[in-house]
Amino acid sequence: MAQAETKPNNRPLSPHLSIWRWGPAMAVSILHRVTGDGMALVGLGVLVWWLAALAGGEASFAAFTAHAGAWYGKVVLVGLSWAFFTHMASGIRHFVLDLGAGYELNSNALWSWITPLLALVATALFWAAIWLN
Repeated sequence: MAQAETKPNNRPLSPHLSIWRWGPAMAVSILHRVTGDGMALVGLGVLVWWLAALAGGEASFAAFTAHAGAWYGKVVLVGLSWAFFTHMASGIRHFVLDLGAGYELNSNALWSWITPLLALVATALFWAAIWLN
């Protein structure tokens, strides 16, 4: 029976995090995934709770609004809106990249910094409009 010849493995290794330098594009990409997961988990829980409170009657809805109006409820709602605006801005950035634009290093780095800043401004404007009315 023939023996398999053993050769040294000269195949390239997959890039690892220790090889790559962290940059703003990597951070925005990871933030896009985290905010999507956060909206799916926390946002879905809040939405289902709100719908159940609507269907449950006046006392159930009053309990929901009491928790949503408390400081911890406001933190959750502001966090969810920040996650939404961050995910949306990053999604638009990714859409532009999918069109084939914005891959130049300077342009990509600039939009990677602008994306979370736009999300913060949009969140602040959103909550300012709610609290001032």
